[in-house]
Amino acid sequence: MSSTRHRALQAAVQLVGGEGIRALTHGRVDAAAALPAGSTSNHFRTRTALVAGVIEWIAAEERGDAGLPAIRTRDDLVSGLSRMIEVQSGPQALRTRARYALFLESDAETSRPLVEQRAAFETWIGGILREIGGPPAERQTRFLMAAAEGLLLHRLTVDPQASIDAVIARAVDAALAP
Repeated sequence: MSSTRHRALQAAVQLVGGEGIRALTHGRVDAAAALPAGSTSNHFRTRTALVAGVIEWIAAEERGDAGLPAIRTRDDLVSGLSRMIEVQSGPQALRTRARYALFLESDAETSRPLVEQRAAFETWIGGILREIGGPPAERQTRFLMAAAEGLLLHRLTVDPQASIDAVIARAVDAALAP
């Protein structure tokens, strides 16, 4: 990826995460990235293309963040999910806010990379639950994901210091309960 494109995408995420989807214009991205006027437009001709590009970039970046060690136990799962929530609600909070904003504002075609990423994550978590707790636990995948996503949203919107480990431990235990 070219340096200009990368800078534009980083700036776009910062704009959307900090100011909302309406802040996402070619000119605002150019200014935020300290790029010459028209640079973002050279990579993304339309606003729709820009939105799609930002969504694809967020999905790729979040997949890269998931480089967790192998999860083989209940404690590994609690620790891994807790770290992910800490990163997404801490150092990557603007990117997470941008993801939410884009999910809510984009159409089905444009949001496809985020939907596909969500499905891949669901498959991954389901496999872990099956390995740790068998098929009954695997059936709790969406419950566990909803609990984690709810906690993430709570930290982003209401209480940035909300406890993570205790909540995730309780949700994992509920998912693994016979």
